[in-house]
Amino acid sequence: MYTFKNIYKLQMFAFLLFCTLATSCDKFLTIDSPTGVTDELWWKTETDAYNALASVYVGIPGGSSGRNIMYYAGLSDEAVHRGDFKGDYDSFTRGLATSRWGVSASIWQDDYICIRRANRFLENVDRVFMDAALRDRMKLEARALRAYYHLELLMLFGDIPLLEKSLTPEENIQKRTAADDVYNYIVTELMECANLLPATYVNADRWRMSSGVCWSLLSRMGLFKKDYELVKQASKKVIDSKVYKLWVNSTNVSASYGELFSYTGELNDERIFYKENGCANAWTTFAPFGIGGETYLSPTNTVVNNYETKQGKTIQELGRDSLLIYQRNPNHNNNRDPRLSASLFVPNENFQGQYKLDPFYNPSDRIGETKSTATGFWIKKYVDSRDRQSKSGNLDFMIIRYAEILLNYAEALIEVGEWNSTESINAINEVRARAGMPHVNTGTYNSQQKMRELIRRERQAEMAFEGGRYFDIRRWQIDAAVMNGDVYGATNPTTGELVRVQTRKYDSAREGLWPIPEVELIANPNMIQNPNY
Repeated sequence: MYTFKNIYKLQMFAFLLFCTLATSCDKFLTIDSPTGVTDELWWKTETDAYNALASVYVGIPGGSSGRNIMYYAGLSDEAVHRGDFKGDYDSFTRGLATSRWGVSASIWQDDYICIRRANRFLENVDRVFMDAALRDRMKLEARALRAYYHLELLMLFGDIPLLEKSLTPEENIQKRTAADDVYNYIVTELMECANLLPATYVNADRWRMSSGVCWSLLSRMGLFKKDYELVKQASKKVIDSKVYKLWVNSTNVSASYGELFSYTGELNDERIFYKENGCANAWTTFAPFGIGGETYLSPTNTVVNNYETKQGKTIQELGRDSLLIYQRNPNHNNNRDPRLSASLFVPNENFQGQYKLDPFYNPSDRIGETKSTATGFWIKKYVDSRDRQSKSGNLDFMIIRYAEILLNYAEALIEVGEWNSTESINAINEVRARAGMPHVNTGTYNSQQKMRELIRRERQAEMAFEGGRYFDIRRWQIDAAVMNGDVYGATNPTTGELVRVQTRKYDSAREGLWPIPEVELIANPNMIQNPNY
């Protein structure tokens, strides 16, 4: 029996097989056909259209697989990255990235390949004999994907070439378009697609671009640009659609948040925009070495210290003695926000009640060893024990989920002065309640500044390691404050001191944007590098 995942895989296999039997998929970028044949031969059937559109979807990033959005945590204060063969993220945090930085070169290339594929699709799909309504929908999907890839580039590089048509090699000398103009283009495209695309699909097509995906992308992009009215509008569209809701296990509510990142809760109504199999190799990316995993992204003590107690108190406000207790034993008396134990493994935690994770005295898990933790902590999200034997699986990765939309909405209301509105507080409470945390104490959080502190802490507690923190610290303009100096991990039980992992160097005037790849600068005389690279 075919599942919706298998159907998508078969579509992709057919497309890739056709590319293999023809000359090369690379020719998609330089000639008038995806496979080297003429357009007259390619653009004929509905299957041709499906296969061409499938190639546009290929660029959607995963979490631990493909483009590795979760690795962005290593570009922020919540994690340390190791393992250059998966991308040299660490050099960026030490001020060493240049125009030859492989991560920026890869994303620049991947996004523009997919933008070209979207343009090629839009330029040629009218040749295909197929149902007109389906063709119109597929055009909207391609436009939404094209807008998404431009959005990703904009948030990383600033000014970028805006491409609304496929280019010949001779035309590949485009100048960078001002970021505001790119932003306005993306908003216009996503809004039109949001108003015309379906709100839902049958299960076999749930991974496609929908109205909800477009509004959610507008919500995220508006927050990054501090366009709070857009955030309010887009987030409310998603909320009022009633298509999405937080995942809750009705028979075991306390397990709901943790199950969201496992096979148990994978097929849920919280995921809005996701990559199928996007965390297929989470076991060999995050899991402890001592249980057969590999660890290339390790949480810092900063993210651990962010979690409140179950009473809704920060550990910092409890006093120095309590702070030291929680640093030695992060989940002391099982009295922390349940999202801590659902999001990461801490020292001396028992895996499945059998294996003790000890980063100080167990040689297999010792801090700094090859394929082991760099900090004494491990990411737990998307690490499912059912992948242990095969060391791989097929977990989907949620790029945007409903909890983020609720928090986006709350933050936008706070920033426009509606910090004490019922809607802002209810949105936060809905997220906290699912996690088993108390409602917002409005006596304590009684000003815009206090609510701003709360929403920022809540975003990290809810969405740690999912890739958003890197963008949050930049838009809040705290990146230089949190990304410079020493990075610490767990407390060494012998010395009682925090483990110093590394020293970082960060200049927001430089690292605030990524470098334009050297190959692009060489090929395009009109391309200008970002400042200080």
